Amino acid sequence: MLDPRRLRLLRDVARTGSIAGAAQRAGCTAAAASQQLAALERHTGVPLLERGARSVRLTEAGRVLAERADRVLAELDGAEQALLSVAGLRGGRLRVAAFGTAAGFTVPALAAFRRRHPDVELTFLELEPDEAVPAVRAGDVDLAVTHQYAQLPKPDLRGLRQTALRSERLLLAVPPSLRPGSGGAVRLRDYADADWISPRPATGFQALVELTCRAAGFEPAVRFRTDSYEVMLRLVAADFGVALVPELAADGGHLHAGVTFRAVARPAPLAREVHATTRAADSSPAVELLLALLVERVSGRGGSARPRRRRG
Repeated sequence: MLDPRRLRLLRDVARTGSIAGAAQRAGCTAAAASQQLAALERHTGVPLLERGARSVRLTEAGRVLAERADRVLAELDGAEQALLSVAGLRGGRLRVAAFGTAAGFTVPALAAFRRRHPDVELTFLELEPDEAVPAVRAGDVDLAVTHQYAQLPKPDLRGLRQTALRSERLLLAVPPSLRPGSGGAVRLRDYADADWISPRPATGFQALVELTCRAAGFEPAVRFRTDSYEVMLRLVAADFGVALVPELAADGGHLHAGVTFRAVARPAPLAREVHATTRAADSSPAVELLLALLVERVSGRGGSARPRRRRG
């Protein structure tokens, strides 16, 4: 591969008409510039300069290479400037994914990022963790907000790192007709005879609902299935059954008239860990800043926002 420094010297010989002029532009001595040009000739295997006692001019091969060098060096300079722009968050892109109920803190963090660095191209995609984790590993997403239930198998985290954002309880959404008398935690076993609302069988959370109910000693009678927490809570509010939902889904409880949210005493603990998942080798300034903004946003919401990281 041709050395860009030597190409620059050859180009500057063409521009100034002398090795001394090229050396002055490069900030070196004429002797050092002459040695580098001779090394370029040895590397290419063809004469590039016709040296006289008081002058130097380019051979035809030297002229062709100098013209190409101009374009090559312009591209290299552009690449360097683009790199500096990305490092200084004056350009580049940041591709983000998150599960639906994480929008409450992810979108404000993205908005804060855009206000600080409007020249970075932001994209967002709603993805559940079973799609988001492989997308991060494949390089299609730079940062994904994901969650993990202790009762379900852990995802493959090889080559990835996770930053803990918050620990989130699962709550039992109770319809008006079954509203508990007290405001304390409930036992799932007390709702063994109720109709249940759960995600479709293809989702991991559906497996968690069934595993949790079995741990409480009964098989849930799932009469209604939906992957939307909004639809799920509308069904609860309409007295169609009970449902397990994460705390984030219960935010804005005033929108779910008639639904009572209760912590679960047994079986315990019922919670999920929410993380920011990135590639272990990616420490770009954009990713690091958004991580900090997510931690800051979650901490402000009262969640568990310790910036604890683990690598797969």
